[in-house]
Amino acid sequence: MDSEKLLLRKPLIPSTESATTDGKHLEVSAKNIDLRSVIHLLEDPLTGNLKERHLFVLKKILKRNPNGFLLKDLKGLAKVFDVCAEKSNDDPAYLPFLREAIKLCRLPFLKERASDEPNYAQDVINFLSQIGYLMFLPCPDVKENIIACVRSFYQCLTPQQLPEGPQPTSEGYRLQLLEQSDLSQTLILSLASVEHRHDIKLQLLQALKLLSSSSDSNCGLMLRARGAESLCLHMKDGPVLFYSTEILWNLLEGSNKHEVVAQLSTIECLVSLKEAFLHLLLTAVHHSELSLRNDLIVLITLISENGNTFLIESLFAKLLISLSTFPELRPTNHLIQDLKLNYSHENLKMKKMLLNLLSLMSVDEAVLQLYKEENVLLSLLLLTKPPLASPRARSASHSWSLVQTQELRLKALLTLSSLAPLLLDEYMSYHGNTFVLQLMDWCIQEDDVPGQSGGFSGSGGDYKKTLMLFCVRLLTTVTSLGEEVVIEDLCDQGTISVLLGVLMQLETSSDDDDVVSLEIKSDIQLILSSLCDTDMNRKELFGSEGVEMVIHFLKKGGDRFYSGLGHNKLLLSTVDCVWSCIVGCYTTEDFFLAQEGVFRLLDLLRSSPKCVHGLVLATLLELCDNPNTESHLRSWVDRRGHTAPRVLLQMWRDKEAELGVQRNPEGCITDPKKPLRHKQQDDTQSQCLDGSSSAAILESMENLRSKIYLIFCAVGFHDLPGLSPEDYVTLSIVKRYLDFKVGEVWDEVSAELNHDNIRPITPDRESLETICKTLEDSAKKVMEEQRSILQRQEKEHLSQEQLMYSELKTDRKQQELAKKSWDDYVAKTSNYEVLKEVKARREKARVKTEDDGIHPVKHFVGQIMSVEPTGAEGPNGVKVSLARVTVQTSPNSDPEYFRPVSVKH
Repeated sequence: MDSEKLLLRKPLIPSTESATTDGKHLEVSAKNIDLRSVIHLLEDPLTGNLKERHLFVLKKILKRNPNGFLLKDLKGLAKVFDVCAEKSNDDPAYLPFLREAIKLCRLPFLKERASDEPNYAQDVINFLSQIGYLMFLPCPDVKENIIACVRSFYQCLTPQQLPEGPQPTSEGYRLQLLEQSDLSQTLILSLASVEHRHDIKLQLLQALKLLSSSSDSNCGLMLRARGAESLCLHMKDGPVLFYSTEILWNLLEGSNKHEVVAQLSTIECLVSLKEAFLHLLLTAVHHSELSLRNDLIVLITLISENGNTFLIESLFAKLLISLSTFPELRPTNHLIQDLKLNYSHENLKMKKMLLNLLSLMSVDEAVLQLYKEENVLLSLLLLTKPPLASPRARSASHSWSLVQTQELRLKALLTLSSLAPLLLDEYMSYHGNTFVLQLMDWCIQEDDVPGQSGGFSGSGGDYKKTLMLFCVRLLTTVTSLGEEVVIEDLCDQGTISVLLGVLMQLETSSDDDDVVSLEIKSDIQLILSSLCDTDMNRKELFGSEGVEMVIHFLKKGGDRFYSGLGHNKLLLSTVDCVWSCIVGCYTTEDFFLAQEGVFRLLDLLRSSPKCVHGLVLATLLELCDNPNTESHLRSWVDRRGHTAPRVLLQMWRDKEAELGVQRNPEGCITDPKKPLRHKQQDDTQSQCLDGSSSAAILESMENLRSKIYLIFCAVGFHDLPGLSPEDYVTLSIVKRYLDFKVGEVWDEVSAELNHDNIRPITPDRESLETICKTLEDSAKKVMEEQRSILQRQEKEHLSQEQLMYSELKTDRKQQELAKKSWDDYVAKTSNYEVLKEVKARREKARVKTEDDGIHPVKHFVGQIMSVEPTGAEGPNGVKVSLARVTVQTSPNSDPEYFRPVSVKH
């Protein structure tokens, strides 16, 4: 049976004899060779040892494809490559075929039809993957040809059209399918196989750089094969290190950054990075080498962001920390004791990145001990020292330049802001506050140093303003801890007066749109709040100068709260400054009240957004402990004529509407069992049934209504100016706010008992029912009071309406009298008979008056002057004042004609 198969295959594969005797027959056979027969020849047990025939047929394959391989043949070629690679392990004679075949793969693949490209796409993907697998053959020539083949894919050459027959595939076809193959992964995995061949390894890295820089898909495939870790472990000096770093950057930019960092975070990779970095640190001279060294620091920075503890175990952290203190302090690490660095731009970048690395590594508490051993805070404080008043000329080769010093000073302050709170004892032992205050004093002083300027308005004002910002940030971080030793040290050095002076100087020298100045002002106010919060003596030191500063910023109001420039922070810090620096000290409180500080807070309450109302109300509430505050709260009136009680009651109504409290259109209570409850509070209560907290108490802590109630308790609930009936309705609720809250707490107690299936004993249950009933009756009384207020309002409206109609009626009567008088006058002037009749009546009236000796006086209603409610019911509840006109007839006057009279009041 096997012999019959062998006889059938012989005509398909020409013999060596026929090939050597008949050239024409060889050419025809080469064109008609079948790859399936070749594979069968190579794999069949009967022909598997026919080496010469194998090589002869393989040569025919190469000769048949001088212009490249057909797409339809790639599937069979991949199998041929696989079989030849397996046979080459025992017999290297098959390697020349692989080498030459891979050379042909540099040429574009050929297609016979336009549809061949999509139809054979999967065959191309498998073929490219098979080429990559050949990298594991122990043949340097094959490896070099594979690498050269991959690099040829990126030469961007337009395929040349052949005169006849199959044509090259379209441009980019192979690159597109290469991203779907395993070639990138295989090349990464083959790094270990070329470790002993430096030249091939360099070529491989160049190819990997092309792959990683051209496609994110290739980066993902490399990363899937742990390419970042492989590259890091095989780092060495020279070009290999350069290309490895470039590929790592491509992986960071083109794939999952977190996965790359995770692969580099192993202790083996960190040791490799440490050796590469130390080599560059000690030997780098050229710009490219210095830049490569800085790139490695960036990689370490990315690793340290995840809090990697292997940085300490690999001793890399100690090396970097010691290097960060150079040249301010002599390095203690023996590896860099003889280090000599110039003051170039690349070394400046390294210094700044090392300072940034100190902040990132500080998240690990174990690193803090290394900071103490290396005196990191001392080196940072030395960097912040201001220049001397008359500095000597220094050579640029022996020190940082002026610009470099400025950059390092800012970076050191920024690093101190993150490290000083963690190493507070070290900070205080090195007198860190003194360093910062000296630097702030230098920022505001006028000096004659070339290139520098005093204050914030000269040529160097922008730098000094930024420097002041960083100093203030540092003080903010150390004072926010609330450590008394830090606060006392600052106050002993006169920091309060210094900060007030800086604040007002900035206010006069900068505009309202300067973002840096706004941040400095708000931070200074926060520092002052931290310094004065708990000590009366420091509040007295804040004094009149501080009060005037606060009043100045309160007058600006909250109109620009949402400008996005920092006015919101400044406004909040100003109110906080009132709370911490003024409230509690009667001396500063009285001066604050004398400067109309309460008026300014109420103006701010009117102009600021809702998010500020809670802080302002809390500050006003604290000021209410001062007996002089009540008169200010009662006398304030806004631009619309609204008084402070009316504004507070309107805020109460707005808050209840926002919370969804049940009220009728007139603002009255609708449910006496839940006079203050709203849906959000009901939801909170359902979550608090375990007894851990009270929804009613939590709501009062976060809500404005409790603050408004307490302010009214301080001001009083009677004789409040400028209230409308609607305000009185709301005031009746505010007055009973505490009673209603107590009722809510008892309701919660009852609900918790029911939730836990607990039945109180009979006396307790009766007491609980009595309490709930009493509180419900209180709510009903408030409802009656509200109805009474509304009824009085309705009666007042009715009386005013009647009075208006009376006024209209009187006015109408006057119009009718005037018209009748005019008609009479016209009649007298137009009809002589009427004139004689009037004259006769006038004479008769005059004679009668003279006989009686009386001149009658008649009063007429002229104008309603005022209407005042008396509080009584019915018509007696309105007191009307009228202006009267007295008209006395004379002997020569006409009693039938009255002229209109104007009355002046």
